Amino acid sequence: MDSVLLRRYYALFVIEVQSRIVHLLGVTAHPNGAWATQVARNFAAALEDSGRRSRFLVRDRDTKFVASFDTVFSSIGIETIRTPVRSPRANAFAERWVRTVRQECLDHVLVVSARQLESVLCGYVRHYNQARPHRGLHLDVPEPSSGAGRAGTVRRRDVLGGIIHEYERAA
Repeated sequence: MDSVLLRRYYALFVIEVQSRIVHLLGVTAHPNGAWATQVARNFAAALEDSGRRSRFLVRDRDTKFVASFDTVFSSIGIETIRTPVRSPRANAFAERWVRTVRQECLDHVLVVSARQLESVLCGYVRHYNQARPHRGLHLDVPEPSSGAGRAGTVRRRDVLGGIIHEYERAA
């Protein structure tokens, strides 16, 4: 993503394919192997703490994913699989998420800094995981928020300054 100050920022994310839950691991202006390994350690620790289990991590062949990146995941029992060269369909879920976050969020926001981009992406990821219906889940949400009642008036909540609207029943 390019900022209004013509600075390029990179975001690293993970998608749980079965549940469609997206995890934002970090945003930086200077991605390198050490940064990718550190955010992988943070994510692996969060996975262990939450008790979530995964068998595979499908990733592309970017040079930022050094051997220590793969070692972090193998240490918690996750096998790393690299996509074939020049095959975007091999990582279709990630490619589709990038398109969705651009269309629904980033095309409507002027980003100034990495901190702002991370804040915007965190807000969008929360919306994506807890409020946005997914066709692959029969129009359900990956992580339903607690307190969704059947009775009451419907309230609208603006997300990201009104770019996205969420609707929920009042308790």
